[in-house]
Amino acid sequence: MVQRSSNAEVMSMDLSPKMPAKAYGGEGGAYYDWSPADLPMLGAASIGAAKLHLAAGGFSMPSYSDSAKVAYVLQGAGACGLVLPEAAKEKVIPIKTGDTLALPFGAVTWWHNAQDSSAELVVLFLGDTSKGHVNGKFTNFQLTGATGIFTGFSTEFVARAWDLDQDSAAKIVSTQPGSGIVKIPQGHKMPEPRPEDRDGMVLNCLEAPLDVDIPGGGRVVVLNTANLPLVKEVGLGADLVRIDGHSMCSPGFSCDSAYQVTYIVRGSGRVQVVGIDGTRVLETRVEGGCLFIVPRFFVVSKIADDTGLEWFSIITTPNPIFSHLAGKTSVWKAISPAVLETAFNTTPEMEKLFRSKRLDSEIFFAPN
Repeated sequence: MVQRSSNAEVMSMDLSPKMPAKAYGGEGGAYYDWSPADLPMLGAASIGAAKLHLAAGGFSMPSYSDSAKVAYVLQGAGACGLVLPEAAKEKVIPIKTGDTLALPFGAVTWWHNAQDSSAELVVLFLGDTSKGHVNGKFTNFQLTGATGIFTGFSTEFVARAWDLDQDSAAKIVSTQPGSGIVKIPQGHKMPEPRPEDRDGMVLNCLEAPLDVDIPGGGRVVVLNTANLPLVKEVGLGADLVRIDGHSMCSPGFSCDSAYQVTYIVRGSGRVQVVGIDGTRVLETRVEGGCLFIVPRFFVVSKIADDTGLEWFSIITTPNPIFSHLAGKTSVWKAISPAVLETAFNTTPEMEKLFRSKRLDSEIFFAPN
């Protein structure tokens, strides 16, 4: 059971956005991750975060993880091989920018960027590490290569398991010197991605119907059990948010005890987070490539720079609910005038002025 941090510990944590560090890689690409030592909220929220970069011809070899994850394709196109627990056949899923996949416990995956690709394939992984080996960090188990599981078994065990003679067993385990990520030789043909394998497995957040669309303000696509049922097994919800230049995202909080884990896809802007007793615990600038986490029930708001701001978030519940503190759907519009006057210790005139604002604006506020 994961021990929760105290209020004092959370309030004193460094919440500032961080970039990932390279964990391993080579000619075929690299794997980067965020460490709870650098971003303490990863450990407090039991969340792991990592990115896979594959060059043209790059191949991330078959592996499984100790954590359920959501994968989001940040850039490029390629293939994801997926074998779900107890499945008799792998899925070879064509993937492209904007695709989201839910990867439950026990799923074996491989990732490939085609030899003739003109762009790097970049995939973001966010997931729940509460049942993992290291709280706040994914542990991946490679099936092949220099760090593969079967390099640890004796030749006798491998030969017996795979019904091979000992020479063949020793050879098949040792012939791949690469670890994790390799570059596929020219001319080697990989399985062709099958479009039908996307059915029920992938939601493209750039093509899906918008859940919120505010002209001049911003747009949201929410990933939940309705549009990608597999997220129920993963236990996480997600969303892709894009706000226009100088627009504001309403101050709000997750009202179902969930953490918000936010990766900035592109653009830049300002973020403020306010916690217990009205204390501002974060005021910073964010830019593409950084990650930050908002503690449970803390209120966050963002304002984009002139280029706009786009972020992908997971929320630690499969069907998240948010409460906003500005706009026509905010709690202020529901509370009676007399209560507002008393709570703010203000005049009826000021209460009427306050209530008259943001009658047509919901979550995003375009610049005046």
